[in-house]
Order: sequence, then structure tokens, then C-alpha cells
Amino acid sequence: MSMIEAINQALDIALDHDPSVMIFGQDVGYFGGVFRATEGLQDRYGRGRVFDAPITEAGIVGVAVGMGCYGKRPVVEIQFADYIYPAADQIISEAARMRYRTCGEWWSPLTIRSPYGGGIYGGQTHSQSPEGIFTHVAGLTTVIPSNPYDAKGLLLAAIESDDPVLFFEPKRLYHGPFDGYHDKPVQPWANHPDSIVPEGHYTVPLGKARVLQEGEAVTVLAYGTMVHVAIAAAAETGIDAEVIDLRTLVPLDLDTIVASVSKTGRCVIVHEATRTCGFGAELAALVQQHCFFVLEAPIERVTGWDTPYPHAFEWEYFPGPARLGKTLQHIIEI
Repeated sequence: MSMIEAINQALDIALDHDPSVMIFGQDVGYFGGVFRATEGLQDRYGRGRVFDAPITEAGIVGVAVGMGCYGKRPVVEIQFADYIYPAADQIISEAARMRYRTCGEWWSPLTIRSPYGGGIYGGQTHSQSPEGIFTHVAGLTTVIPSNPYDAKGLLLAAIESDDPVLFFEPKRLYHGPFDGYHDKPVQPWANHPDSIVPEGHYTVPLGKARVLQEGEAVTVLAYGTMVHVAIAAAAETGIDAEVIDLRTLVPLDLDTIVASVSKTGRCVIVHEATRTCGFGAELAALVQQHCFFVLEAPIERVTGWDTPYPHAFEWEYFPGPARLGKTLQHIIEI
């Protein structure tokens, strides 16, 4: 399957297995979503369970929070992650705090899906990576898959979780892996081992990273599209890098990170979001705290620029294999 097909199947299974699951958002019903993630679901389950919403992100999430409190498991789509900001108050002040402020009397099992990141010539309003804003908020789970197998298993785990989950889907990976040099996938998912997706129900645990490639020279921490950039950079430079796909940012699998950096003694963090106060800063602080005595070089970050999204310089803005490879070569020479 492609990632978009895996997401569609996860939603289909969730609707079929649990009558409390409902899906709504802009254009997700009749149209099947702008990327067709919900295609066919309204025909299968009816307009009472899969339906369109007005263009009001705050309203979509606010209604979903209430649904969750009253026993439903809403799955809402924010059409692009760039549009999530009007809903930030509902996500942060209501969904994230519901269990805490009611001493566990109420909770909101809400899943918020959103296409995320750049690489489709979408400009400033269709290309942003806002994960750092929400990883700062206690009470939220933040998930970013890098392949079809994980996308299906993580999405089912998110829907079945009793806490609110932000599920960011790298739109550049919907139809195939991306190496950072091309504006289209370098190959369809059909030729990739992580596209072998079981038809039935399964989950991938939230909060568990995956060591995607073992190595001895340096640890590379990545998620989403940057996982494929990391693999490409290691191959091009010939550096024996251990690549970790974080999968879930919060809760974070710190044990896997510490074990890897303790082995390699070096760490490079890569993400396409802007650098200042990005999630890479938190990762760097944790690695420094837990691995200080084994580090053989400073921790490095390779990130997007600290600018509004630069449409005219899209490919320079993204960390690609060349930029990441240069950092990998630098860190092993220290």
C-alpha cells in the first residue's frame, strides 16, 4: 500500500470495529478529502458517521472535544497543518487539559489528522511543520509516521487511545519515499519493504521508536520525511550511521535514543521545521543530559531555516542529503 491507502484502511477498520468512531472535517465526506484519505468511507458508513464540516477549525476541534467527553471517538481532519492555528485554543486549553482539570472524571479521546510539511510547492500556507508548538503542551500525544506500515498501526493506536493525539502525515510521503533531491517520490511505495501492510487490525505502540538502520559511527534522530533523507545521506557519504525513526515525539522513547548515542558517542538531529525552539532543541537537551559522559563531539542539528516558508527557495530550505551529509562528515572528524 501507499501511505494514503494505509491511512484510508486504518480509518475504515476503526469505523467498522467501533461504532463510537466518527470522522469529519473540511471535504472529508462526499469529496473524500483533498488527498483522498477518506475516499469511500461516507458511502460505506453513511453521512451520520463520516461528514463534512464548515470552514472553522476551532469549531471542528471544539465539537470533537465535546463528542469525546460524551463517549464518542472523533477523528477530525485539519485540511493542512498550516490551518491548525485557529484551533490551537481548543486543542491546548480544552482537549489537552480535560483529564487533568476534571481529576479524571472526563477525558477526550480525540484524534486530529493533518497533512504536514512541505515539498509540494504549496507556499507558506500549505507547507508548515508546527509540531514544536504542540510538543510543548502537556497532555497531548504527537505522532509523525514515515511509512505506510507505521501510518496504519500508529493511526489505529491513536484512535484507540483515551488521550488527544495529533497525527501529522508528511504529505511528501503519501505516494512514495522521498530523498530530498526530487519533487516527486524516488520510487513508489510498492517497491519498499515498509509498504507491506497487513489487511486486518494491528497497532504500532505509541511512544516507541524504531532503529531503522544500525551503525557505529553516529546516531541520527529523525522523523517523517527526514527519515528517508537520513538514510540517503548515510548511503551517499558511506558513513556508518545509526538512523532512529522516532515515530512518536510525545511520549518520546528516550531509552532507545540513549542506548544508541551511548554506543556511537555522536548525535545529529534532523527535522524540516524551523530551527529555533524546534523539537530538535529538546532532543539535543535530553541527549546532553543523559549522554554527557559518552559524547565525543558536540550535538548537531540540521533543520529548516528560521524564516517564513520560502517558496522560491523550497529545496534549499529543506534539509537534504547533501546538507545532512556534510554535517555527518564534520561530526565524525571531530
